[in-house]
Amino acid sequence: MRGTVHTDEPEVPVLRTTVTAGAVVAALLAPAAPHARPTARQDVAPAAARPSGQDVPRLTDRYGRELTLRGWNVEDKAHRGDEALTAVTEADFRELRSHGFDFARLLVFWDDLEPRPGHYREDYLRRIGRVLDWAARYDVRVVLDLHQDVFGPAFGHRGIPAWATRTDALPFTAHPDDWFAEYFEPAVQRAFTHLYEDQDLRRAQARAWRVLAARFARHPAVLGYDLINEPMGELRPGEDLAGAARRVERDQLTPMYDRLADSVRSADPDAWLFVEPTPVVGEGVPTGLGRIDDPRVVYAPHFYNTAMEAGADYDPASGWIAAYEAAVTRYPEQYGVPVVIGEWGPLNSALPNMNRFYREAMASLARYSSGWAGYVWCRGGGYCALDATGNFRPNKELTAEPYAEAVAGRVRSAAYDALSGVYRLTYTTARRGSRVTELSLPPGRWRITVRGKATVRRDSAGRARVTAVPGGRVSVTVVRGTAADGRGGS
Repeated sequence: MRGTVHTDEPEVPVLRTTVTAGAVVAALLAPAAPHARPTARQDVAPAAARPSGQDVPRLTDRYGRELTLRGWNVEDKAHRGDEALTAVTEADFRELRSHGFDFARLLVFWDDLEPRPGHYREDYLRRIGRVLDWAARYDVRVVLDLHQDVFGPAFGHRGIPAWATRTDALPFTAHPDDWFAEYFEPAVQRAFTHLYEDQDLRRAQARAWRVLAARFARHPAVLGYDLINEPMGELRPGEDLAGAARRVERDQLTPMYDRLADSVRSADPDAWLFVEPTPVVGEGVPTGLGRIDDPRVVYAPHFYNTAMEAGADYDPASGWIAAYEAAVTRYPEQYGVPVVIGEWGPLNSALPNMNRFYREAMASLARYSSGWAGYVWCRGGGYCALDATGNFRPNKELTAEPYAEAVAGRVRSAAYDALSGVYRLTYTTARRGSRVTELSLPPGRWRITVRGKATVRRDSAGRARVTAVPGGRVSVTVVRGTAADGRGGS
């Protein structure tokens, strides 16, 4: 997400936020006067969650196989211009795949793409292409995320170019110790309104996406496009932010996504389009987004808790995961679209309850989503997945588990028990199309058994391929610690 420094130095935290939990909760969920941050929580989904995810469709590939994406955000926020994307390396994708991950959400920035109106930087497009080539080399699927943090450079961040920032001379005060509060500065809120409402800015945003889609439509690594990161909007007098968020999502984000979908489709008819609600969904508030007029839409919310964002431990008694799951599945069940969580993960993964958090979060995500991208793939402290030596930071190793990258049929059940180290997959094989189901295994010893009319073959890269007879039923069991060699045998 935002406010991040990519570093290879030990114990230097990569920070998504520097806010206090009280400030974020206040900013997200309380009644507000115009341009003031709220002070009391309300309108949060009940903690006793209803059963969810049963009617959420799955993401599919070109062969009709049901996909599961497991991976991380890949970014370089520290460099721009001639140095843009220099912190992203081929090793990032090699390491992702070596740990069993098949997915990356790659952050790109409109201010780097189009520094002047109508001038698109060819060297930046080439740099993006080089990163995508690395991803393809290691068979990592990529979603290109056109990212913004606090709108963009006009406010000291990255995203929408300064030339596309209109504030009506409203005030802006930086909050170095509470950057999320900057979203509630009058100038920033007005800039979002102009982006959504001004015809020339609408056209400029659509052209930028058409340039990206035209350039990368045929790239083998590109799965889809995340149209804007964590969009926000302007509060009206007397609105609480939960109500304002639903209005912005309904009246401004939904038509924006329809416009951008049309622009992308003029260049790329096949990619998935990832659409995000406002960040308010993180507190268990259902989105106000309407139906997007496109057949290949993915709902892509983020999964953050305000207290954990500020460095607090996970509170199992809070009911937060259950409330989030209940709220976030309403939109995909209503409109029949798959879910991929675009960002998630706590600031401090070493606290006492974080082992339980990762196990419960992974189980929840598996119930309703087609995958996720953790935040963020780097070496260092804070949100980094790895420490300076390249090992997982505490408890983040729990994100690396067996899963089915692509299932040639309909998944009946799929679950991994982290305590026993057993993954079970049951599916009905497709009658047409691909017969090959692909499994991803993290490093370690794994034994695979298959029941049904199917055979299994392992490779040296930690994957297995199950080839089945059409129209049958197959059960796959993967067990940790019983294989004969380093990656295991079938």
